[in-house]
Parts: sequence; structure tokens; C-alpha cells
Amino acid sequence: MSRIAGVFDKLRAKNRAAFIPFIMAGDPDADISLEILKGLPSAGADIIELGVAFTDPMADGPSVQAAGLRALQAGQTLSKTLDLVRAFRRENDTTPIVLMGYFNPIHHRGAEKFAAEASAAGVDGLIVVDAPPEEDGPLRAAAGREGLDVIRLATPTTDDARGRIVTDGASGFLYYVSVAGVTGAASARVEDVAHAISQLKKGSELPVALGFGVKTPAQAEAFAKAADAVVVGSAIVDQIRDALEKDGAESNNIVHTVLSFASDIANAVHHAR
Repeated sequence: MSRIAGVFDKLRAKNRAAFIPFIMAGDPDADISLEILKGLPSAGADIIELGVAFTDPMADGPSVQAAGLRALQAGQTLSKTLDLVRAFRRENDTTPIVLMGYFNPIHHRGAEKFAAEASAAGVDGLIVVDAPPEEDGPLRAAAGREGLDVIRLATPTTDDARGRIVTDGASGFLYYVSVAGVTGAASARVEDVAHAISQLKKGSELPVALGFGVKTPAQAEAFAKAADAVVVGSAIVDQIRDALEKDGAESNNIVHTVLSFASDIANAVHHAR
């Protein structure tokens, strides 16, 4: 059983939703990013979504774009992102890590080589936001050979016909983008989300994680009643931005600020039901 499937099986038995924090690899630099990454499981993260910085992040809102820019300016690369995962795995062999990014760096590296390196580093799944089902065949095949889940995105505009395409060949979990637009957009209504998730589950047995626009513990708690997992990204990277503006590059303060906020979200998600 994969790490991702194992987490959802354990939480399902406890009738509990999963908390999935997103951070950008290398934000604000590799060392601080690693300290945050290593601290997230103790702060309540069940799965970690690790962003791969890219120069043209078309699905990302201002907060995640800024995080990616900070990482790129600090010298972050795809290879260094895999190094972060390797360093994390030296201390933690249980918490799943999902890479979220764009297809260009993968294509440049080669899907087969990338999948093999990601798996060897300890990656569990991939979210490639600009690789729709019609075009992710080679990547999905390479990932499948290496035991990597390919996690597909569904949106408020995904109807039943499109839902069948999205779920066909997906693995790990489905990522429900709760609002149309980019990351960090306004939050959806809980009742709308609950209906959309119920529709997705008619065509798939995969868990459904909800993301985009979840900014507070109260929102996370509300959505955790409807979804199998809640993803929080922009609000977390904003904590890094705010700590940098307040304290400069003081790593202890940045790490403490981020992990404290993540812990508040995790507690809300875990006690929602």
C-alpha cells in the first residue's frame, strides 16, 4: 500500500479528514524550507504538498507566485527540490509528499528520468496542473512504473462527463479546486463544495481533497466536514512573507510562525467531525 493510501485508510477509520499543507520548496531559501518541511508532520500535517518553483506559474495566485519567485531568487531548482525530499526522508519515512508544479521542468528532464528520480528521492505523488488527462499519458505511465500517484484536478465547471475523464487513470486522491481561478482566490460555499464532492464520488472511490481559497482555521474546519482532506497553501506561504517582512531572514522566527499557523489549521481539520 502506498503512503498516501495508508494515510487515508487510517484517517477513514478514525472518521477524520486529512490536513495537507502546501509550501514552496526553497522558500525563502533551502535551509529554512527544509526546517519547515521537517516540522510540518509534528504540526499536524498528514500529507505534504511541496511546490516546484517555475517561472510561468499560470495557475498560481499572487501569494504562491511570490513564494516561487523567492525560491527561484534563492537558487531553487528541480534537482534541489528532490534534494529537499531526500533530506526529509532521512528523518521521516511515513509522511507522504506530493510534488505540485508544471510540466515544463518535467518535460525538460524527461518523464522517465524524472519519475525514477522522484521515486528514489521519496516522492509519493504528482500534481501537474498544466497536464490534463488527454495529455498526461506518458507521464502517468512513467509515474505508474515508479509507484507514483498522479493526482488529477476537478473544478466547479467539471460536469459528469468531464468527471469521468478526470477520474479515469487518476490515483492517490482527487484534488477539488473549490473556486474557479487561481490559488488564493475567494472561498467557495460549503454547501456547493459538498454537492460537488458527492458528484465526484459517484464516479470514483478515490478520496477527495479540497483546495484553493482556504485561509483560516474556521474555513478549514467547515470544509473538512465535506471533504476527505483540506489543502491550505496561500495562507501558509503568506505567513512566510509576513515573517520575512517583520523579522527579515531570522530563520527561527519564520519556522515557528509557519508551524504555529499550520498547527492551528491542523487542529481545526482534525476536530471537524
